[in-house]
Amino acid sequence: MLKVLDLIHRWTGGFVGVVLAVLGLSGALLVWRDDWIGLPHARDPLVADPAAIGAATARLLDGATGGESLIYASNRLGLIQLRLSEGAGAYADQSGTIVTRWASLSERPELWLFDLHHHLLAGHTGETITGIAGLCALLFAVTGAILWWRTRRTFRLRALPKRLTRPAIVWHHRDLGIVVAPLLMLAALTGTAMVFRPVADFLLSPLGRPGTIEAALKPPRFAAGPLAPALDWRRIVAEAHARFPDAQIRILSLPKKPGDPIAVRMKRAAEWLPNGRSSVWFDPATGAVLGTRDALAMAPAAQAFNMAYPIHSAKVGGLAWRVVVSLTGLSLALLGSLAVWSFWFRRPRRAKPVRRWAEPVAEPAE
Repeated sequence: MLKVLDLIHRWTGGFVGVVLAVLGLSGALLVWRDDWIGLPHARDPLVADPAAIGAATARLLDGATGGESLIYASNRLGLIQLRLSEGAGAYADQSGTIVTRWASLSERPELWLFDLHHHLLAGHTGETITGIAGLCALLFAVTGAILWWRTRRTFRLRALPKRLTRPAIVWHHRDLGIVVAPLLMLAALTGTAMVFRPVADFLLSPLGRPGTIEAALKPPRFAAGPLAPALDWRRIVAEAHARFPDAQIRILSLPKKPGDPIAVRMKRAAEWLPNGRSSVWFDPATGAVLGTRDALAMAPAAQAFNMAYPIHSAKVGGLAWRVVVSLTGLSLALLGSLAVWSFWFRRPRRAKPVRRWAEPVAEPAE
């Protein structure tokens, strides 16, 4: 049985290790994304005044034709992000003054890195691959722990292998893997649950039936009119804050197609999700409120699901959890890359069989 597990562990790691290494390294860098964006006003303190937010919104969205969205400044990043189609966008300060623009995600390293981590730069297909890689990571953690048990007496933790030989790499992989296995499992579970909803339904089945999360997160349908050429954005922002006075406005999205409402996402004080799931919808023709949704009133399974991303990305827990998540990502990058290296490039060569010539038989004496 152990030989079968070892075979599965090694061969799967030889193929999936590169993907896991990319996800681990990019994830570790993304934990500190807001800290290494070196743009003017990136370190500005958060402006919480609804009137000021409304004025900045009006400055950025006046004349918008639909499809645009704003991600507002946060406590860690003092810039507003304007998202346009085809990956284009801009950063603005909190007064609405544009700081920089880009035509594609590749022009902004933090956005490119986010797309790499979530979609492997391949859209929905890449996202599916990352979900499969997450399931493989769970398999590695479980099978690796089982295989480690028989060699537990030789445990010795090192940050790096002593030598780049296959035995040293295997030893390092085994002992580092058992230390970070619980954290890798947590990262894999939260990441996979966000990609594959059935995984989330299974994990949170004690809190609700399958489909509960999907139903809770599905946006309601409204009879919304066409987007007006001019809207009172200050009033829209004020109305959203009036619905949830304790919340920060996080995202404002214009309709992508006719009949869609204007959607405003807000983060209430008790929510973990950095962009929140409390929402207010507006008619794009008149600016009238169409409906609201309080994330804190969602089904328990949906509220638990909303905690997956902040745990996975270290958006909660402060500096200590950011350090832990970063080290977990770096460990995954090291484990994945060295697993591929040892499997494909450092496999022991089979010794050539030595041909043994038979000794000549002495002829009998006359």
